[in-house]
Amino acid sequence: MMQSIFWTGRVLSRAIRNGLSSFSNAAELNVSNKKHPYLVSVVCGFPKDIANGRSHKGQFGDDAWFSTNFNNADVIGVADGVGGWRAYGIDPGEFSSYLMRTCERLVRMGHFKMSEPGDLLAKSYYELLEHKKPILGSSTACVMILDRNESIMRAANIGDSGFMVVRGGRVVHRSHEQQHYFNTPYQLSLPPPGHDRNVLSDRPESAETAEFKVECGDVILVATDGVFDNVPEPVLVAEMRRARGEGGEAGTAGEETEVQRLQGVANSIAWMARNLSFDGCYMSPFAKSARQNGIDAIGGKPDDITVLLAIVAL
Repeated sequence: MMQSIFWTGRVLSRAIRNGLSSFSNAAELNVSNKKHPYLVSVVCGFPKDIANGRSHKGQFGDDAWFSTNFNNADVIGVADGVGGWRAYGIDPGEFSSYLMRTCERLVRMGHFKMSEPGDLLAKSYYELLEHKKPILGSSTACVMILDRNESIMRAANIGDSGFMVVRGGRVVHRSHEQQHYFNTPYQLSLPPPGHDRNVLSDRPESAETAEFKVECGDVILVATDGVFDNVPEPVLVAEMRRARGEGGEAGTAGEETEVQRLQGVANSIAWMARNLSFDGCYMSPFAKSARQNGIDAIGGKPDDITVLLAIVAL
């Protein structure tokens, strides 16, 4: 028990540090131009195997994430490496991590279009395919770009990672799962030679895209399926409402207080998803979906957990 608490504490504290770093980058670039919205973002997560899984900046187990900005754009994203590759001796986390790190680098270099998050995802994927040393595996992914000048958020999502936007206590935008069949999401892939026909591989152009106006105080959750498979939407909404504070107004308190409150909510969602994923008597969203597909199931779904939580501020 003590070992479990020790590892959990290390993961949680590291996640908090990463989140604060993401916040300070965004705030620093916007301090002179408060009339345009920007994202205050934090992150928290857990590998499925806390004792042995990865937990460092940019990665929780086989999940990966990034949060960065360039000029008048804030960009965030998550990816979930497909764990089945372990049976072939392939590290599932390498593919997802490379995908997100490449997205982050392309943004920082300005090699992206604010109007096309799907293009950013595609450029990262095709660069991965051209890597001198093949990075084998598969991953789902969700990337979101805030155009500060236009107050427009654009998203591209492939598979069962995704996003949710809460405004005024209700969901105003949400991504939809893309699945070939139950528990088999769309995914970007690079299979080993000779396995092309046996491995699902979707083109990045298959990603579902969305575009919508944002308002100050919008709370945005970008997460892997370890969150959505284990925490019901009403519970997520209730938690996200807390990110705005008791008065319900974003930006009324000092930014340090605001980011701490946001981090607390991200920690709460991640910890809740983690606990529910190992509850064998719980009728999780994943178990309900399984039953709708003719599979008698109950309990949570143990998985890596990544919660990237952001609030639109001025």
